[in-house]
Amino acid sequence: MHYYDENPGRVRADAPARPVPAPAPASSLRRDPTTGEWILMAAHRRRRSATGPHCPLCPDTPGEAAEIPGGAYDVAVFDNRFPALGGTSAPGPADGPAMLADAPAPGRCEVISYSGDHHTPLARLPRSRVRTVIEAWADRTRELNRLDGVAQVVCFENRGAEVGASLDHPHGQIYAYPWIPDRFARMQETARQARLRGEDCVFCAVLGTEEREGSRIVTRSAHWAAFVPFAARWPFEVHLYARRHVPDLAALTEEEREDLAGIYRSVLRRFETVADQPLPYMAVWVQAPAREGRELAHLRAQVFSDHWGPGAVKRMAAGELGAGAFVSETDPERAAEALRRAAVTA
Repeated sequence: MHYYDENPGRVRADAPARPVPAPAPASSLRRDPTTGEWILMAAHRRRRSATGPHCPLCPDTPGEAAEIPGGAYDVAVFDNRFPALGGTSAPGPADGPAMLADAPAPGRCEVISYSGDHHTPLARLPRSRVRTVIEAWADRTRELNRLDGVAQVVCFENRGAEVGASLDHPHGQIYAYPWIPDRFARMQETARQARLRGEDCVFCAVLGTEEREGSRIVTRSAHWAAFVPFAARWPFEVHLYARRHVPDLAALTEEEREDLAGIYRSVLRRFETVADQPLPYMAVWVQAPAREGRELAHLRAQVFSDHWGPGAVKRMAAGELGAGAFVSETDPERAAEALRRAAVTA
């Protein structure tokens, strides 16, 4: 359990955590021999905590133990009780075909609770609290990157049951993967190929182009720029780039972190106000790998929603899920304009 307090000197009373359940079956990795992609096999996650009468992320009260013991807290990070990573399973049977063998799925899965307040999402928390969340992300990124076997640390959030959040309480997750996930690996390879051609950072080039062209810019600050990408996939999608070529959250300066607290909060609020009702969203931080290729990475966040508005959803169908050919049904320039206008009510 890791607590991140905004004010020093907080004393927590001894309080038991919720009883630890029986160990879940270990996760494993299976490689798709036709694509080379790794798939996490974690059937036990179907039993993970879900919204109910007693929220496990709310501060504990007398007579009721909580996931986060010790009463009130600002930000807390703890191990996920139903992790997709962290298994110790052995490879498959020695007499089975090699391409069908299971592999262990080491790594870590952590939950980050943004506040003890059950009803206030990250977009509506004070800027100071968003800054504390950033400090927690940076600290856990630094520490998890040091672990043996960790290849990539990813901080992410699913906000809303419509996009997979099993708990209403505002929270996110931090995964320490034992391999670089395929989409991130492709991004790294794109950057590597550009470097081999003698070109500058491809992500710096994207940011510079978007800022010069201007029509897809949503908001800017001294150290950050947010824009709808030229090839946006989702009804509303914003990429938030660090203006400095920096590998990860842990490498940010104090000024960059303070600036990030304001602009990231602003981006999330636009997803609350751009439609008639707050949009469910997914957010993921793209950081450098833990070891090799860190100089190629450029820190950025991707925030996106599969909703245009209440009941209006972009569904992924056979072409996208089966063939991997994404069909975008949005106009990036108009989406950026709508998100810029949302700043009035944000």
